[in-house]
Amino acid sequence: MTAYPQTKARLSALRALMAARETDLVALGPSSHMAWLSGVHPHGDERPVMLIVTQSYAGFLMPALNAAAARKDTDLPFHPWRDDEGPEAALAALLAEAGADRANLSVVLDETMRADFALRLLDALDSPRRRFTEDTVGLLRAAKDESEFKAIKAAHLLNDRAVEAAFASLKVGITEKEVVEGIKAFYGQHGAALEFCSVCFGASGAFPHHTPGSDRLQDNMAVLIDTGCRIDGYPSDMTRCGYFGTPSEEYTKVFAVVEQAVQAAIAAAKPGALARDVDKAAREVIAAAGYGDRFLHRTGHGLGVDIHEPPYIAANSDVVLAEGNVFSIEPGIYLEGKFGIRLEEIVILRESGAEIFSEMPRDMVVRG
Repeated sequence: MTAYPQTKARLSALRALMAARETDLVALGPSSHMAWLSGVHPHGDERPVMLIVTQSYAGFLMPALNAAAARKDTDLPFHPWRDDEGPEAALAALLAEAGADRANLSVVLDETMRADFALRLLDALDSPRRRFTEDTVGLLRAAKDESEFKAIKAAHLLNDRAVEAAFASLKVGITEKEVVEGIKAFYGQHGAALEFCSVCFGASGAFPHHTPGSDRLQDNMAVLIDTGCRIDGYPSDMTRCGYFGTPSEEYTKVFAVVEQAVQAAIAAAKPGALARDVDKAAREVIAAAGYGDRFLHRTGHGLGVDIHEPPYIAANSDVVLAEGNVFSIEPGIYLEGKFGIRLEEIVILRESGAEIFSEMPRDMVVRG
């Protein structure tokens, strides 16, 4: 019995897409693709491991020393190999069992697979035609099911509490790193793991990917907290901003612009919309306020098993958004030497539009 009962349904859905896309074989490495499809997330090193799926077969090439640990997560067949014999014979047997020992197969490769794994597979096939997972596993992963929604929702509800606690902990002299450690401890106390955390005081917030350090909080200083945890295999991601002391007039003005941009992007996020149009909705608000060159990144990224995955909400994306897509909306304005403001929500697309996971208001958090 598989530890992930959705494996059978996901394999069926994948095979339906493979038939529609005229795909003969899908090969996944030890990646989030493999974990999503099969529930198996084996140790990844230089030893070749992959999951091969055809219409008639699904099975693993598996290093023998990892087989026992992986077996608890799946009942799919293994083709094990030992270090003293190498993977060639096991891979050949797997491909023969899968009906892949013929010429000119249409093969989908996991784009995150090690190059030596992928080349070993392609070398074992006769004149394969290859592409990546965008229209098969990637497409399926982009539409979240109800179990995924519940896991992501739970992670965000805990994240809300952690961020609220973090803002409540602010005091003169506390360091960015100390706030991070408090957030990490809060997650651990509630059965979650830290996925990432960026705490930015003052001018550090003008760097979108600031690494928290020993900067100490002072009176009348901006605070940005961007953090996420992981529960049951799925992460959260949220950014909230505030001020320790009395917010400046400029900070209050910029905050209002970013909030307006978030609202515009959420309104534009509907099934059938282009990802670039959601980005455009946010970007136009910020440009109209005179800060267009201070919006330094795309409007959002998909979220699922991976904290960043398709669809990407970017100005150059022609992706058509669909019901079940989960992604961030996180416009920002970054004023070097002063502060940065980014307000981030993760949303899921429903038939009627975007539903926000977090239940923490985006209001400016004022402390001190």
